[in-house]
Amino acid sequence: MHQPHVAILDDEAEIRRMLADALSDAGFRTTAYARATEFEAALKRTTPDVCLVDLGLPDRDGLALVHRLALESGATIIIISGRSNVYDRVTGLELGADDYIIKPFEPAEVVARIRARLRKSRGVGAEAPMVASFNGWQAHFDRYVLLAADGSEVPFSHAEGEVLRLFLEMPKRLITRAQMQESLGGAAGESFDRAMDVRISRLRTKLREDPRNPRLIKTIYGAGYIFLGDVNWR
Repeated sequence: MHQPHVAILDDEAEIRRMLADALSDAGFRTTAYARATEFEAALKRTTPDVCLVDLGLPDRDGLALVHRLALESGATIIIISGRSNVYDRVTGLELGADDYIIKPFEPAEVVARIRARLRKSRGVGAEAPMVASFNGWQAHFDRYVLLAADGSEVPFSHAEGEVLRLFLEMPKRLITRAQMQESLGGAAGESFDRAMDVRISRLRTKLREDPRNPRLIKTIYGAGYIFLGDVNWR
């Protein structure tokens, strides 16, 4: 069973410990960082499913980091900040954050918000099929891996899995940007569009697609995307 990975970025050691303890008890894997530079270096090696980001960082503008994460990481982003004014909350959400939690907070609330975001983004119940076969591939949504015909496994993130499941549930049908935004959540706009572009590009790479002429995920310019595979669920 896939254990969602939560990255915690906060310069306060007590908050990092409190969040890590609560999330570990709830069944999440966690990695904590005190500085943005450490966090960004780790992102080059792995992509968390969820990023908890404090805006008051000592070495980076928190809002700028949130915007970059929304465009490049494909992770669910939740801001945790002492900034309670409406401007910061609205700006954070417009820049691509999925949720905004104001300090002080109860750890149980953070756990509940993360679970709610993952359920919403997955958009499926526990009884939904977890394995899809298509064009020599198997997508295992319980383990978050793609199984190739040669037996090799390619992991994908929760955020990439959201997009992949949407394609696999609607094969050979045009999926517009508006439909993607409605299904996956998040604020419409440039940040959402760029985030989707990044996730789709990564999926194409993992599916060993030719980026100049992809066979499975086709871009219909000005309209959206079409997934051309033959899909069987079980």
